[in-house]
Amino acid sequence: MIIRTAKMQSVMLKHVAIIFFLFNLLTEGMAQTTYVPLWAKESWLLDRMEIKAQTDNSLNLSTVKPYMRKAYVAVADSFRQMLVEGKNPAKLTSVDQYNLDRFQANNSEFSRFDTLSMPGWKSKKDFLGFLWPTRGNMVEVDTKDFYLSLNPAINQQQSIETDYDKRVFVNSKGIILRGMIAEKIGFHLYATDNQEQGPIQFRQFVDSNRAVPGAGFNKNFKEGTGRDYFDARGSVTWNVSKYVNMQFGFDQQFIGSGYRSLFMGNFAPPNLFLKFNTRVGKFNYTNIFSELYAPNQASGGDFLDPKQYSSTHHLSFNATPWLTVGAFESVVWGEIDKIKLSYLQPVIFLNTLIRDKSGNDNAMVGFDVKANLLHHVQVYGQWIMQAANEGESPNSGEGWANRFGFQAGAKYVDAFGLKNLDLQAEINQVRPFTYSSPENAGSWTNYRQAMAHPFGGNFRELIGILRYQPWKKVYIFGRINYWQQGRDSARFDFGSNPR
Repeated sequence: MIIRTAKMQSVMLKHVAIIFFLFNLLTEGMAQTTYVPLWAKESWLLDRMEIKAQTDNSLNLSTVKPYMRKAYVAVADSFRQMLVEGKNPAKLTSVDQYNLDRFQANNSEFSRFDTLSMPGWKSKKDFLGFLWPTRGNMVEVDTKDFYLSLNPAINQQQSIETDYDKRVFVNSKGIILRGMIAEKIGFHLYATDNQEQGPIQFRQFVDSNRAVPGAGFNKNFKEGTGRDYFDARGSVTWNVSKYVNMQFGFDQQFIGSGYRSLFMGNFAPPNLFLKFNTRVGKFNYTNIFSELYAPNQASGGDFLDPKQYSSTHHLSFNATPWLTVGAFESVVWGEIDKIKLSYLQPVIFLNTLIRDKSGNDNAMVGFDVKANLLHHVQVYGQWIMQAANEGESPNSGEGWANRFGFQAGAKYVDAFGLKNLDLQAEINQVRPFTYSSPENAGSWTNYRQAMAHPFGGNFRELIGILRYQPWKKVYIFGRINYWQQGRDSARFDFGSNPR
């Protein structure tokens, strides 16, 4: 069944109101959770804890990101309790313990520890009687039925580029807030105003895609050499049951264990989504229903991109205490500004089977694996393939048998016995025309940017990453990339652009 969204607006508003009312009844007495931002430093700590613990079930079910605060603060609390008891089975370094303390303090609303048991979480002296009451938040309100934290979001980067006479900079300012209402509804907001004048790769991307990497609508700044844009993300979360968390909002998602993802990455701008996350024992199952901006061929001036929709499913399973395997499916509905209700079903791989194979629906299936070894090493990988449509020959250059990609990588923590030195190596390779669709609707993109790997298709990439924290407040990060890609030209399509 297909319904035009223009005719559904008033009906959808009623449905949203009904959904909130019903889940308010269903969640009576159920504590909810918010999510750790994708870019947070806590992700590095949780990576290290997962590898060093090796067999922690909750940490191993970490393929879908961002992380749920409640689940991972509970893990942090268990590590803290062992440290209090004089135990350290994961061999956390003093820097790890410092980062663990910061993670708990910054997420204290979910911790069973408090400022009475952890006096170091309180500021030595608050400012003006209400600012910085704790080390983690500039403004914090913590009462029986309401929690709110508010912090500034400020980023200032200044660089120079050879043979370019203008400044290269990023200037961002805004706010970050999150909270809970009656321990049943959680919410978060991140909003910044940004001015950016990037290096040559940035300027070339803006010129060819009419978009800022990771951002939606933007306008000229500094006589056309820079871009001005607003970055806003937010969501509301609540628990449907003991095992199911529901999230509705506007943000990015990431599915994978590597620096990149061939399933769903954090390169494209945030999008409107509805997510169900079910965690039971050794299983974690995620359903994401998204509204995306389809490519628009208009050029010059302001224009409105049409909408396209997708259904994404991912299932993770801890096959052994140290081995996690997963399955992935995503179908982009090949109709502009139309909703296909049949794709809202939650069963993985069913959408691929029931889709209209003669149309423009774009189905992708994949599998992932990761293994934690020797308390110091994690190996991981992904494999993805675009499902075939009717009339496609597996022997043709653009046929389904040639549209696939793979990822392989490894992480090495406390490398070579040097504490807090982490190394990572990763290879990504994707065949031409993977993720693409014959029409604009159906491409695995949002606002003309790839939803998976930023390069789209027809590439091979090698990545090396070094992370080092020699002292508690000193972070060193280095990354080197090497890639080859068959780029499209004005006359030939080599399958690099997923649009």
